[in-house]
Amino acid sequence: MKSLCVFLGSSQGNHPAYMEAATALGHELARRGIACVYGGSRTGLMNRLADSVLEAGGEVVGVTVQLLKDKEEFHRGLTRLHVVPTMHERKTLMIELSDAFLALPGGIGTFDEFFEVYTLRQLGFHSKPCGLLDVNGFYGPMKLMLDTAEREGFMKQPYREAIAVSADPSELVGLLMDRARHP
Repeated sequence: MKSLCVFLGSSQGNHPAYMEAATALGHELARRGIACVYGGSRTGLMNRLADSVLEAGGEVVGVTVQLLKDKEEFHRGLTRLHVVPTMHERKTLMIELSDAFLALPGGIGTFDEFFEVYTLRQLGFHSKPCGLLDVNGFYGPMKLMLDTAEREGFMKQPYREAIAVSADPSELVGLLMDRARHP
């Protein structure tokens, strides 16, 4: 696995554990020589992740849209920054640039991005692994929702087979690396 796309909040959240997890994940990616692909923002968890990868000597690739770049809300110290016209093109490029996907806590944009790559995997458009960094129990309600969808017959394949979940950044990156080797 050479690159990992991380979806996460442009806010920092209400608990210090979120910023700590973004920092730990960034250091882990740099330590393992895995490039971080993310949305390019200079705010919240997104900024903390990018800074932590760069501080540890890693590579960070941002993918943003022109509208955000015009507002100067992008990180200026990235290894590379791609600017595209639309959110759809942004997500498409992030998928192309990445070998796996991971979501930290975030809001509706994080959910949208994660569920799009997860849906594309379920439909067979790619076989790249997906993971949730379950910081502070953040993704517990989502896991319950997916359990319910599976139990009620709305998911053919158990989501547990397609989504790696851990509260530990190092463990989750390891799980995604294993799944990338054996899709």
